[in-house]
Amino acid sequence: MGSRKVTFASDWQGKNITVAGLGVSGISAARALAGLGASVTVVDGGSAAAHEERAAPLRGEGISVRLGDAETLPEGTDLVVTSPGWKPSSPLFAAAAEAGVDVIGDVEVAWRLRGPDAAPWLAITGTNGKTTTTQMLASILEAAGLRTAAVGNIGTPIVDVVLEGDDAYDVLAVELSSYQLHWAPSLRAHSAAVLNLAPDHLDWHGSMEAYAADKGRIYEGNQIACVYNVADKATEDLVREADVEEGCRAIGFTLNAPAPSQLGVVDGILVDRAFVPDRQKQAQELAEISDVRPPAPHNIANALAAAALARAFGVQATAVRDGLRAFRPDAHRIEHVADVAQVAYVDDSKATNTHAAQASLAAYESIVWIAGGLAKGATFDELVTSAAKRLRGVVLIGADRALIREALARHAPEVPVVDLDRTDTGAMSEAVRRAAELAQPGDTVLMAPACASMDMFTNYNKRGEAFADAVRELGSTRA
Repeated sequence: MGSRKVTFASDWQGKNITVAGLGVSGISAARALAGLGASVTVVDGGSAAAHEERAAPLRGEGISVRLGDAETLPEGTDLVVTSPGWKPSSPLFAAAAEAGVDVIGDVEVAWRLRGPDAAPWLAITGTNGKTTTTQMLASILEAAGLRTAAVGNIGTPIVDVVLEGDDAYDVLAVELSSYQLHWAPSLRAHSAAVLNLAPDHLDWHGSMEAYAADKGRIYEGNQIACVYNVADKATEDLVREADVEEGCRAIGFTLNAPAPSQLGVVDGILVDRAFVPDRQKQAQELAEISDVRPPAPHNIANALAAAALARAFGVQATAVRDGLRAFRPDAHRIEHVADVAQVAYVDDSKATNTHAAQASLAAYESIVWIAGGLAKGATFDELVTSAAKRLRGVVLIGADRALIREALARHAPEVPVVDLDRTDTGAMSEAVRRAAELAQPGDTVLMAPACASMDMFTNYNKRGEAFADAVRELGSTRA
């Protein structure tokens, strides 16, 4: 763990800290702070058997856990540490504000626990593509021979990683959600990227402006590079508004030929005109489009963003290429499942909002689209308009499928639509069978739901697994 834990223990020793939430990050923060000498109370509104099961080990370690009451601030609280998903409007935080008690998140705790020689953070946020880009970046850093880990909103809780000590890593690839950034006021990254901005989680943030502002926090205090998406002006606007270190540069990424201080694509090659000796006249080849899997446009953009952050850290071009070649995306992210009767079946269950689905639909020429689920307040007119010419047919599932059906009627009335009014375990199998009936050789049956999954499935992973199982079942019947 290193001696740094002792050095920083005085910052937390004897403090009464309330941790909001009994999830992974809450448990990690509670244990870390208790280990540093704080008196910790974990509060959670749940009281089911699963909550009791998670609480038991903490209680055994001397950490107080209060279940069934997430609104009352424990008496004597000096600081509240919240799990990312808790809304700013939560009664517990209102009580903290009334008592003059600060509220921070686990990312802020991790940042405050860092020592003077800690590994710098290369930070990534955006509405879509965060996890893939963070994992790509970690793969590139590893290819460069650096000790690194993909952390934050993925993988090992970031507090646990920081407590491994200053000498455990050379650099960290850090995925940050808008929730985490909201509660991390002092975070200052080496370099950071906002991949894209589209309406999402507005029920949590209250408005698009508030959502964008929280995303933009990732640029505050950047030292070397603020990486933005040339095709998404809102990300560049966030760079312009950020208060950064002297000399920090704005670095764009684009799917087109790059201008100076940008990374982009020329004749199927990912190139760098930002981190070269003469960016007015020079461009450094980094990798080929074929080195990126899958080579869909939005994933090429992810690769360029990851490359920009790696290059900002001084990584050589060969490591960018080798890291991208070695990278394999997680399941349910534009994942090719199988070809059946000359039709490709692709699982993008992770496309849980319209922005992600639009990027997925743009990757294929002729599509039978499986869509629907919980819309979370989204509208679908722009999505349908952008994809209409690519659609061979559509199969709709889920609670809010009528919203997509109505958008299709307005903007793509000639496209055949199958509306499945069922939510049982066989619904996905029927959706795949009906999609197969609409598809022709050379088409892609794409499940990019543009909606959350919880109306029919536990999560998007289970939805993707159901799709893959249905495709395999289809393949066995047509073998």
